[in-house]
Amino acid sequence: MDDRSGNSVEEIISRDNGLYSQYLIAKVNHFMERVRQKELSPYHIAPRQGYILFVLQSLNHKATLAELAEYCDRRVNNMSIQMARMEKKGLVKKIREVPGSTLLKFELTEKGITALKNDKMKVEKAIMSILSEEEYQQLIPILKKILNEAEKKAA
Repeated sequence: MDDRSGNSVEEIISRDNGLYSQYLIAKVNHFMERVRQKELSPYHIAPRQGYILFVLQSLNHKATLAELAEYCDRRVNNMSIQMARMEKKGLVKKIREVPGSTLLKFELTEKGITALKNDKMKVEKAIMSILSEEEYQQLIPILKKILNEAEKKAA
């Protein structure tokens, strides 16, 4: 898209390094999310749900709402809504470890485990494979550094 002077949005934004880096990070995130959505659509799973399934698998197939919220960097009430949707789809189920307890955990179902097995993240891996191992090893600490600073400012 061009402005009245004939400059593209990217040309205008690129004049400010901070704004340009933020623009590029947002754009990468947007397109990676679209790729992820496209890859998961045959299984009727949203990208966020795929991530939650991965987290649950990493936590030995069971976790409390608070644990999931922490690992997924979401509020407990948002996570509760997401888990209700996933339970409706049959990907997870609510369990009480101790009968009569108010402490609920969520557990992967067979359908959730199958969905995880189908989720190979091939396209994302192919996109990231354009980076050499050295470039990839440099990218992670840089992104962590930016994230840590952003978290400090957001607190």
